[in-house]
Amino acid sequence: QVQLVESGGGLVQPGGSLRLSCAASGTIFSINAMGWYRQAPGKERELVAGITSGGSTNYTDYVKGRFAISRDNAKNTVYLQMNSLKPEDTAVYYCNADIRTWNSYPNYRPYWGQGTQVTVSS
Repeated sequence: QVQLVESGGGLVQPGGSLRLSCAASGTIFSINAMGWYRQAPGKERELVAGITSGGSTNYTDYVKGRFAISRDNAKNTVYLQMNSLKPEDTAVYYCNADIRTWNSYPNYRPYWGQGTQVTVSS
């Protein structure tokens, strides 16, 4: 069984910063791509940033230059550093990871965290 647990959300003023963390645990053989998504009220879930197992990153246009994704493979953890936050960044943020378990080997399957609320407001 695999779990992804996010932390680091909260309330921050416009222009402020937050750092989200997501740790994967369980019967993990290996992890491929990891990413952060977000879902604002009344909107669909959307990709914010992704990172491959080798460290290559991609970002959606509206967070480029403000957000930075990173990972610690030894800890099975992905991070999202969010700077210069804007009210429109308010959403529930979810982490996602493609994980190969001992049961699913050789296939990777997507797993999701439970979500963490980020609210940007003065």
